[in-house]
Amino acid sequence: MAPRPLYDPSSGPMRYAAAVSGSGTNYEKIRERDPSVDHVVFSNSPGCAGLAKARAAGAPAVSLDSAIYFREMWGIEKVPREGVERDTFHMALMTLVEQTWHGRPDLICLAGYDLWTGGWMVRRYYPRILNVHPGDAPTYTGLAWRPTAKAILAGEGSVKSTVFFVDESDDGGPILIQSASLPLSPWDEDLRDIGKFSDKVGAHTLPEFQEAAQREGNGLHKRLEEVSSAVQERLKVEGDWRIYPFAVHDLIGKGRVAVEGRRVFIDGVEMPDKGWQVDLYGFADHIG
Repeated sequence: MAPRPLYDPSSGPMRYAAAVSGSGTNYEKIRERDPSVDHVVFSNSPGCAGLAKARAAGAPAVSLDSAIYFREMWGIEKVPREGVERDTFHMALMTLVEQTWHGRPDLICLAGYDLWTGGWMVRRYYPRILNVHPGDAPTYTGLAWRPTAKAILAGEGSVKSTVFFVDESDDGGPILIQSASLPLSPWDEDLRDIGKFSDKVGAHTLPEFQEAAQREGNGLHKRLEEVSSAVQERLKVEGDWRIYPFAVHDLIGKGRVAVEGRRVFIDGVEMPDKGWQVDLYGFADHIG
């Protein structure tokens, strides 16, 4: 028997909180899927565009400047990944979020939030924190174009985006959904040169490839970055911006998702380790 749903629509309207630090585009795509859903936006960067978008949409927006907080309260610029400094910041910020509704959100969506969440936040809200990763998590991790570059050097013929439940690992939480595969064939010409050089020098990790290309002065490390960036931009549109809103509104928001430890259930069906595969299920209303 599957566990109780993460959110039960019969309990009342869902309320989510979206965390932003920059442009807020991921938040915008989530909101656009169903603007009627009550939500609050919070940020560690008070002047970011994401907060402006929230206010323009009429959503409550709260912020606490992390740079000022860590400098003034703790006298530090470089913040430990785990510890009381990060935890107290998130305690203060999430107090503002919870005061907005006089309670906890049903779901927290990290939407371009640039701070590591830390242990306290995960322990308080797991498994109600979602994030999107521009790659096949946790196989290919990193920021910006790097997950795609790692997939290219590993010889993959396609790439995917991943929405997952945030735990205390590095993008290793249980996977909810992965996007349709994005073929790399449009970039075949560049990839051939990159692949030949990679095989020639035996460089199949990103640091190895960058070092070898710079040593030989052939500029292939720059081409790899350019191609990876182009693929990443396409994946953002065809992957991230399709599966994240679907995960929030059509899966969790409709009471279809349950989580037990690291086991994820959708429509009562236990998902494999890689979660709901759009390649297999598309954006179906029901499975099982």
